[in-house]
Amino acid sequence: MSVLAKIASLPDVNRHSSTSHTIRIGPAGWSYLDWAGLAYPRSRPRGFHETEFLARFFDVIEVNTSFYQPIRAEMARSWLTQVRAHPRFQFTAKLWRRFTHDRDAGRDEERAAKQGLNVLAEAGKLGALLLQFPWSYRWTKENREYLGALVMQFLEYPLVLEVRHSSWNCPEAFDLLGELGVGFCNIDQPIIGRSLPPTAEAVGPVGYFRLHGRNYNQWFEHSEPHERYNYLYSMDELEPWAKRAERVAERAQSTFVITNNHFEAKGVANALEIKSLITGKPVEVPETMIKRYPELKSIAAPPKSGTGEESTPPEQGSLSFDSPR
Repeated sequence: MSVLAKIASLPDVNRHSSTSHTIRIGPAGWSYLDWAGLAYPRSRPRGFHETEFLARFFDVIEVNTSFYQPIRAEMARSWLTQVRAHPRFQFTAKLWRRFTHDRDAGRDEERAAKQGLNVLAEAGKLGALLLQFPWSYRWTKENREYLGALVMQFLEYPLVLEVRHSSWNCPEAFDLLGELGVGFCNIDQPIIGRSLPPTAEAVGPVGYFRLHGRNYNQWFEHSEPHERYNYLYSMDELEPWAKRAERVAERAQSTFVITNNHFEAKGVANALEIKSLITGKPVEVPETMIKRYPELKSIAAPPKSGTGEESTPPEQGSLSFDSPR
């Protein structure tokens, strides 16, 4: 039996339980030294947790550490505790690079990768598992077969494919993903050579967007990995992506918009701006962010009376795709 036939024969139990159409917006990762005094208060009170703090402003965070090593079950449970006051909040996570870049993982690695993912999924907090492949991963028979086998390994999770090469931008690729039940990640990146251009594809129940920035000069050549993500989008650059997200959300059950331009919390600033663009309303903004990025004043909700920079906004929830512009 072929991989696709096996997939088609499997029941849809525990794949996607939600039928609502929502957009969740948030940054990629949260533990960066250069976010101190920007995304977070420089002087942190006792018991301060970065995840809990961001969950006051966003309803999704993409887990990046899972790309470098598996999420430990106890760590995943700690994250759940930190976001328990925000019932609509979800995590997305990148699959361990052993499966997507090194491609040398076996059954032991599969079991290790699933420990933390299972904790998040069983709590209803895993919105998507991102299969992120490098630019060199092109539309070839070998790669298609590898993807089919990988999907079989992680079929219990809502899956999304991120590729960087434009050879995947074809009807045949989207048809394949539809058969596999895998979402497609629409990305913004510097368009160099055959890099994947901007798209607004909705395949399956999960819509996904990742904005990497447009740092052309340091995208492929950089001395430090963070340099390629040193880019701040303007509102004019973000508006087309907000519209794309709304179009995808009309066809997907859940849509995630992730800002990966994390250097100096630029992704936090841009995620807040996208949120304002989609809702058509001011949003809560950490006071420290306004000091660093004064352009956020134009979308910031008035501070609450008698609160400081650590004020807690009301539960934001998920954004309806048809929110007023």
